[in-house]
Amino acid sequence: MLKLRLKILLKLFVGLFVVSTMFFGISNSALAEKKIVLKAGDVHAMDYPTVMGLTRIGDLLKEWTEGRITVQVYPSMQLGAEKEMLEQTQFGAIDLLRVSTGPLGTIVPEFNAFSLPYIFKSNDHLHKVVDGPIGQELAAKAIKGGFIGIGYYDSGFRSFYNTRKPIRSMADLKGLKFRVMGNPIFVDMVAALGGSATPMAYSEVYTSLATGVIDGAENNYPSYTSSGHYEKAKYYTQDQHLSVPEIVLLSAKTAEKLSKADVALIKYAAALSVPYQREL
Repeated sequence: MLKLRLKILLKLFVGLFVVSTMFFGISNSALAEKKIVLKAGDVHAMDYPTVMGLTRIGDLLKEWTEGRITVQVYPSMQLGAEKEMLEQTQFGAIDLLRVSTGPLGTIVPEFNAFSLPYIFKSNDHLHKVVDGPIGQELAAKAIKGGFIGIGYYDSGFRSFYNTRKPIRSMADLKGLKFRVMGNPIFVDMVAALGGSATPMAYSEVYTSLATGVIDGAENNYPSYTSSGHYEKAKYYTQDQHLSVPEIVLLSAKTAEKLSKADVALIKYAAALSVPYQREL
């Protein structure tokens, strides 16, 4: 039933796309000639759910446009850490970016609402919020930073892990230094729980755990395992203090260079990639 509905929606959208190209005076021959390659960035490895979500966007666009629009995905921090990629996206050097709303909050403060601890009861609760009026209102705020929010991905719940001891109570956090994302609200959160926080790029965590620069970090379980952090930090406590959503951003600079029809296609591909990524 879901596949049938998606097929019907796709047919309707393609029909609207054809009409829109006629409305905006874009000929089929011109569309066929203009090849568009969108550069997409992510800090995670190629087989990570968020990267596979970006790949899904590219697959859909390539299929719908018969190869006229493609997406080149750069995983594993090839284009930098999230902070650097956000800056590149602002200038249009990166067209599509999957980023946590945590660091995005340093540019568009309204997104800091998602960084408050213990505000989501479950994944379903999170999905209802980001897919509803609140999430859409916040996504619209992204334009203030030079971005267009086109879809929320699921990052799961974040928990503490460390190299020294099990954490079974707030008292166990005392004296431990944790890596957090580069946003003051995360530093305040760890301090309120009794620990100390060090803002640090995701790419530096493994070495910092190995050398003792930090005692631990906080992240979701897929990141804990895929990054190899479990090799150094043996103690993982499922306290699930945060569920910070991921967001897919389209550079506003890029959007200005594209036709309205192409921007609509990209948004629709992103929307269809959301349930796919969440399932992964």
